[in-house]
Amino acid sequence: MAVTIQRFHERQVMDLEGITLYPNLTYSSIHSNPLLLDIYVPASEERLLPAIVWVHGGGWWRGNKGHNCYGLKLIGRGYIIVSISYRFSTEALFPAQLEDCKAAIRWLKANAQTYRIDPDRIGVWGSSAGGHLVAMLGVTEDDERFEVGEHLDCSSSVRAVCDFCGPTDLLRMAEPGTSTVDWNAPDTQASRLIGGALQENKEQARLASPVHYVGGNKTPPFLIVHSDHDQLVPWEQSRQLYEELDSCGAEVTFRTVESRGKGHGIDFDATLPLVEDFFDKHLK
Repeated sequence: MAVTIQRFHERQVMDLEGITLYPNLTYSSIHSNPLLLDIYVPASEERLLPAIVWVHGGGWWRGNKGHNCYGLKLIGRGYIIVSISYRFSTEALFPAQLEDCKAAIRWLKANAQTYRIDPDRIGVWGSSAGGHLVAMLGVTEDDERFEVGEHLDCSSSVRAVCDFCGPTDLLRMAEPGTSTVDWNAPDTQASRLIGGALQENKEQARLASPVHYVGGNKTPPFLIVHSDHDQLVPWEQSRQLYEELDSCGAEVTFRTVESRGKGHGIDFDATLPLVEDFFDKHLK
């Protein structure tokens, strides 16, 4: 099933080449400001289907749910794809972003029958800042500190986590490696996420770091992918999360891929078979 990844502003239900799109559904409201998600359902399917929730990147301060939703590449394999928005660091500091992601998962479970979603088979996939947030979802299952908003009778747990090049330990972002960013500076994306320079706000930096939660909760399977010469988020960040998960007996796979030029990107098409196999194993 060929799908063009694009941005939608409309609110009405649309049929797109065998896909029913439910755009801009409000999953939560913060101070009367709606948080939105899009749901893409294979139109030919009538049974309950597993869902993959895409969490976009953008340094926690920009991006949108309709731009480059790579989760759509899996819709032809019998998955419902959900792409969510969340509050940016310019609006609210961490843990607001994690609270929003958890609220979206709970909303999906509360409304699963309406959109033919199997509530017991929901996986998450994100890249960069989105990778960080899906990793946080995976290691904070039912952590009541982050359960805020509606549908608190539903769990925000997920069945599988695919993390592409997400930060995992903010206090070690500036350690020697491939990154060209001085992450300890007060104006970095991570500093803006927590409200101050990382080394001067260590408690808040730990609160926003997935590695500090490993072992404390039931952990779903993880697929971690990172490029070998990432110049923004150090490769060592993914290696560290992998080692922490592996040492605690979690099911985790770590793959290093060649960098796509200079920068922070991953060749999504080249890694797609790996992602397909991972979600097929754990959601089907």
